Amino acid sequence: MSPVRMRKVIDDAGAESVVEAALAKAADGGSRVVVAVVDPSGEVIELRRTPGAQIASSRVAVDKARTAAIFVRPSRELEEQVSSGRLGALALHGARALTGGVPLVVEGEVVGAVGTSGETPAEDEAISYAGAGAEVSTNQVPELTYAGARRAAEAVAAEATRRGVFPVAAVVDSGGELVYLWRPDRAQVASVGVATDKARTAAVYRRPSKDFEEQASNGRPSALHLARAVPLQGGIPIVYGGEVVGAIGVSGASSADEDQELALLGAAAVHTTAAPSHHAAGSSGLVLETPRYQVDFARRDESGEVELHADVTDVMVALDGEATLEAGEKTFRLQPGDVLVVPNGVPHRFVEVTPPFEYRVVKVGA
Repeated sequence: MSPVRMRKVIDDAGAESVVEAALAKAADGGSRVVVAVVDPSGEVIELRRTPGAQIASSRVAVDKARTAAIFVRPSRELEEQVSSGRLGALALHGARALTGGVPLVVEGEVVGAVGTSGETPAEDEAISYAGAGAEVSTNQVPELTYAGARRAAEAVAAEATRRGVFPVAAVVDSGGELVYLWRPDRAQVASVGVATDKARTAAVYRRPSKDFEEQASNGRPSALHLARAVPLQGGIPIVYGGEVVGAIGVSGASSADEDQELALLGAAAVHTTAAPSHHAAGSSGLVLETPRYQVDFARRDESGEVELHADVTDVMVALDGEATLEAGEKTFRLQPGDVLVVPNGVPHRFVEVTPPFEYRVVKVGA
């Protein structure tokens, strides 16, 4: 399974088209409203307020649009549930049971949503539907898949187990919402929330959460007021083709520095900027190199010699074909999707290969 998929998201021009169509409908009826357009995560892209519209409608319109986006349905359906006696729907996280939010759908995929507030529920919804009827342009953007999120968490799990530490690893999508969580039996309960907070911070701010901890600790305590940010190191963005597709957060290892190290390893395990290239047996192609780690694509058609890295941990991610690898006194059979961590100081070699065996190697400095 691919660690990344492509999805459609409404672009700026598409959001403007939706707003213009909605405002044209509002003008026909003399309605004074606010119209908001959000992306699939519920974050605002465009907002317009007509003269005379209620001030409060700005926030209400966004709430309606966000509800339609993240629940992938008109917000009216939630209001109908509440009005029919299902009061528990009021407790749904992120929901506002108010009519007027409508998903924006392109080729069967929700690419955003529009919300209107200011008039009666029926009028608001009619204006939103007019906006949704506009021709919506979109961008194709990469997004982390469940398989990719699991790969990141399992890379952390393997290395944490080797070290004898028991943190939680949380992986979120580009909007900061949880996709996969690894929680060993001996993990701190509090680490579940903290790891998720770190990952969300890295995802929505497109940078390591450590940046905010350093700001707060070095004379800028106001960094604590940044929306949705938790200034604790251990959250690392996951990047594909130069774009953030998700993030991983780690909490509960032996120290904050170790949380950071493990998160870097997890992010690197799914990092890719190009398709695998074909190389000679045992050769590799460097894809990414940083002071902390490097990412190679490799192809192997036959067994190899023993390797021993004194200061580097290898994280191998099998992509295609199968291979058997000896690491220390253990033997592992690798198939597509498998992740294997070979710690520094452990001799290892490929003893059997079903060619072509293609894999990614993330080399992390010890």
